[in-house]
Amino acid sequence: MSFKKIFQQYNWDTIKAKIYSYNNDDVMRVLAGGCQSLEDFATLLSPAAENHLDQMSVIAHAKTRKRFGKSIQLYAPLYLSNECTNICTYCGFSMENKIPRRTLSSPEILKEIKAIKRLGFDHVLLVTGEAPKEVNSEYIQKAIELCRNYFSQISIEVQPLKQNEYESMISAGLNAVYVYQETYHKNEYKKHHPKGKKSNFNYRIDTPDRLGQASIHKIGLGVLLGLEDWRVDSFFCALHLDYLEKKYWQTKFSLSFPRLRPHAGILQPKVEITDKQLVQLILAYRLFNEDVEISLSTRESPFFRDGMLPLGITSMSAGSKTDPGGYAHQDEENLEQFEISDERSPAEVAARIKELGFQPVWKDWDESYNQQSMIN
Repeated sequence: MSFKKIFQQYNWDTIKAKIYSYNNDDVMRVLAGGCQSLEDFATLLSPAAENHLDQMSVIAHAKTRKRFGKSIQLYAPLYLSNECTNICTYCGFSMENKIPRRTLSSPEILKEIKAIKRLGFDHVLLVTGEAPKEVNSEYIQKAIELCRNYFSQISIEVQPLKQNEYESMISAGLNAVYVYQETYHKNEYKKHHPKGKKSNFNYRIDTPDRLGQASIHKIGLGVLLGLEDWRVDSFFCALHLDYLEKKYWQTKFSLSFPRLRPHAGILQPKVEITDKQLVQLILAYRLFNEDVEISLSTRESPFFRDGMLPLGITSMSAGSKTDPGGYAHQDEENLEQFEISDERSPAEVAARIKELGFQPVWKDWDESYNQQSMIN
């Protein structure tokens, strides 16, 4: 059974009504007994839970320290291309946006790799628009092979691929794949993706299953906060995570929380999620799942990211450039996917992490240990 079969058993409006029906007593019951189920998680997403963030914070802090200690993994996104054949209402790379397009050549990728390495990173996330002709699986695999001699962990955030393509990339050195459903509201999904391969909701929602079957080390999930009601979307993302963890139990999982940010062709959020509500969401996830990695990108402000360190976060990007070629040199042309909010250098982010009593980690020690075990 794939997740799609489970997903079809749930109704968006029914779940929404349930989330908004919980009261203060329901929240207190979950906090007293522990978040043991998806229904408990939905309770912690409810408006009623907003009055219990202090207690949720204490529990989230304890669970995170128990599982992850004080380590905060750092990574850098490397944008390979802003070519895209999709129309997405929220993305600066959308095909209809009149921006200069660029795909890095192998020598240009190598320059970016060396520039990122000089910043101290040992984990790189390769990012592209979805352009199967210009940026196909062969191109992505070549980029992975170029990275292999410089980074101990290589992740990608690209168009959904076939299982055999993932298997080939894993053999080439790929560790993790981040694939966000954007929204689990099927009708709204179509409105935001009217053209291109990304408009295929079912193919995208089946992607984590293909990754699990390919035995990937880590799968990253998430929704784009602002496209739809964040409480309901997050319930379905948790449903997806719960299914994947049970079926592909040898795979690790991570969650990200991107909020709509300014970009070329600006889309205003349909449902805005405030800082307080984003805190609630992250805390709810940590109480629901103490093993999942939780990442916070440079979309968020330095103040917010620093404040979330004790409350469940386990990884952060730093010094991010969201345009192809952004590390080796800065172009005057606007090639960015979105604007970042935390503009601190990687060294500044690492120093702040230490000041707050945590340890910045530049590589995935768990993955390195697994690789060494396989060699031995």
